[in-house]
Amino acid sequence: MSTTDQGLDEGTGPGSDWKQVQESPDFAQLRRRLRTFVFPMTVLFLAWYLLYVLLADYAPKFMATKIAGNFNVGLLIGLLQFVSTFVITALYVRYANRKLDPIADRIRGEVEGEKLETVEGDAE
Repeated sequence: MSTTDQGLDEGTGPGSDWKQVQESPDFAQLRRRLRTFVFPMTVLFLAWYLLYVLLADYAPKFMATKIAGNFNVGLLIGLLQFVSTFVITALYVRYANRKLDPIADRIRGEVEGEKLETVEGDAE
């Protein structure tokens, strides 16, 4: 057995804390909240992008409709793809700050607190 494998079977190695964290109710709630935002937003954005691609392919006359000067519907929708990316990013940051970060901070505090106690206990 190598020195990197020692202690992993007994649950005392460096990965043992993470196994407990992964099985904790807080971590399950964190994953559930993350997925509640990420999966629907991903589907929404991919549908929005697919609409743009399909319109460009199957409705070229519509996409070529001029809005002002040489600015047409295709350019508008293309630029809105970038805008929607920034909006989704802002929404995610707001969501993460309110719903995810408090749980992640609590989990990190528990893990780091346990490690600090272990280090302090070993010093005595």
